[in-house]
Amino acid sequence: MLRYEPGDSLAHRLDPRTKLAVQLAFAAAAFAHTDPQGLAVLTVVTGVALASAHLTPVSVLWGYRFLLPLLAAAVLFELVTLGPPWIEPAAAVDPLLASYRTLLIVAVAAGYVRTTAARESRAAVQWAIPGKPGRLLGAGVGLVFRFLPLLRRDVAAIQDAERARLGDERPTRERLRTVGAAGLNRAFARADRLAAALSARCFSWNATLPRLRFRRVDVPALAVAAALVAYVFG
Repeated sequence: MLRYEPGDSLAHRLDPRTKLAVQLAFAAAAFAHTDPQGLAVLTVVTGVALASAHLTPVSVLWGYRFLLPLLAAAVLFELVTLGPPWIEPAAAVDPLLASYRTLLIVAVAAGYVRTTAARESRAAVQWAIPGKPGRLLGAGVGLVFRFLPLLRRDVAAIQDAERARLGDERPTRERLRTVGAAGLNRAFARADRLAAALSARCFSWNATLPRLRFRRVDVPALAVAAALVAYVFG
């Protein structure tokens, strides 16, 4: 799974509020234009977003490869019927477009995740939502960005341990039960340690966050966000 990495790409230099605006506008445009022509335009925008974050489509697909079987299953579910003619290509068009739209949204989100530190995301959320709700949501966003990579690493370690013990030769249901139970145990253990660490460090609702500033480099990105909003109603 992709995660934040320091760098000097164009997306790294953007204000996190600008990147959030582009993401929200892109998602709205993706749901407003579901036809092939609209998705073709959004594909170009996605390519620009990935290039600005120094990401490639292959790296994004590999980082979120667990989504691909789910998206493919949605298409196959509509493509295959239980009776003649058994396969209906026309019925799979809408699910295929929906799956592709999901991939585009995930790709743009991957650029945000790769180029935005958790503290910057928290600062942007608390700027957008003032008061205690914003602080609560901002703290939650920061914890999620830090917690998910650890859980992913734990599951990968469990799977490696299973393969070392020839667990890959067991029935699929037994493997899922073993990995799932071990993964939940690791998650609860990490949650307990996290709670203890937050208590020991006197977790504050008013943490000192980085100062956010719009720069000249944000102007083109904000223009893209405005164009996407206009595209929603176009």
